[in-house]
Amino acid sequence: MKKIILIISLTIALANTLCAQTTKSEIKNPFGLVYRDAITENVKGKVNIHPVTYKLNGIDIAANVYTPADYDGSKKFPTVVLAHPNGGVKEQTTGLFAQRLAEAGYITISADAAYQGASGGEPRHTDKPANRIEDIRGMADFITQYAGVDANRLAVLGICGGGGYTLKAAQSDKRFKAVATLSMFNSGEVRRNGFQNSQLATIQERLKKASDARAQEAAGGKIIYAGVGSITDEEIAKTPTDLYREGYEYYYRTHAHPNSTFLYTMSSLLDLMTWDATTNMDLINQPLLMIAGSKADTKYMTDEAFSKATNAKSKELFVIDGGTHIQSYWKPEYVSKAVAKLADFFGKNIGN
Repeated sequence: MKKIILIISLTIALANTLCAQTTKSEIKNPFGLVYRDAITENVKGKVNIHPVTYKLNGIDIAANVYTPADYDGSKKFPTVVLAHPNGGVKEQTTGLFAQRLAEAGYITISADAAYQGASGGEPRHTDKPANRIEDIRGMADFITQYAGVDANRLAVLGICGGGGYTLKAAQSDKRFKAVATLSMFNSGEVRRNGFQNSQLATIQERLKKASDARAQEAAGGKIIYAGVGSITDEEIAKTPTDLYREGYEYYYRTHAHPNSTFLYTMSSLLDLMTWDATTNMDLINQPLLMIAGSKADTKYMTDEAFSKATNAKSKELFVIDGGTHIQSYWKPEYVSKAVAKLADFFGKNIGN
């Protein structure tokens, strides 16, 4: 509890401070981290970061493991796996939450998804649900063999798109003893129906484009990409929804990282558009915590998934007053509330 109070106090002290501006050419952190107060060196007696690589289905996966200040590989620690947002990388918000949870006494791991970030896999930016779910299982495979990890006290936290994939992974993978999401984003539903159901009339047209893109790939042709590779300040300002406007600012301005992009292969839509994070939610029988900002324009996705988790051992919907989807990634006062709630939830279910 003292650790949690200290974390909250330190974070609240930054509550009125804006996040430092970062561009892709200005990253000076030796570990490539782009969040405020990130680790810059490993110091004995403090939280440390350990870049690691491992194989998952023949693909090289790049990950960061965070160890708590009192880490001793001969002892056993509760551990949390973190899944990053769509287009995100381990150096952004999952890195921030991994570090904060390590400060609360947990070993944590965040990996770049296969085909994305610093991980291997071709073609680049492939974004298929089965791959993202396998990424989460792969993190569990690796971290449960790591010195000091108590495999019987393993939890998972997914943020944004990683939250939707976390729900799906936890439905079948019972190594995860507690399940949490932040700003959960149902990638399948949005790719199929459009954000806030804005593209219902074009579903078949977009499926045709995805089919044609796959055919072109199979014939050895050029890979077609969907999404946004770059954007101007004017275009950002004119974006009407908080999710995308603030998302562009986060990923392309304030927390930009060279491995982070909104691009994905057009052919990935064949899998994304027929997938949904909320199917079989009744298979989750672990304790479940879902966190969303009260002003998040994505909150409807959290509400839908939460209502379908009828067999969770326990479940709680925690709303961060005033928070939007993206602000919950980085804004100190919202991060502090989320971390405190997560530390309490994990503490009750896997210890600390």
